[in-house]
Amino acid sequence: MPQIGWLEILAIVIIAILVLGPKEFPIALKKIGSYFGKLKNTISSFQREVNSVTENIDIEKDIAKKNSNEENKNKENE
Repeated sequence: MPQIGWLEILAIVIIAILVLGPKEFPIALKKIGSYFGKLKNTISSFQREVNSVTENIDIEKDIAKKNSNEENKNKENE
C-alpha cells in the first residue's frame, strides 16, 4: 500500500487552495472533517456490534461446554 508523505500532503493542500480558493477551502475542510467523523462513528458502532455478537457466542459456547461437562460427570456417577 503506497504511503503519503508530508510533501505529497502539502502539494494536495496547495492544489486544493488554488482550485477552491482561500474562502472555500476552510468550508471544504469542515465538510471533510464531518464526513470523517461520521465514518469513524459508523465504524465504531459496527465494531461494538461485532464485539457484542462474538461475546454472546463465546458465552453460549462456555455454557454449552459447562453443560456437557456436567452431563458427563452425571453419567460417570451413575
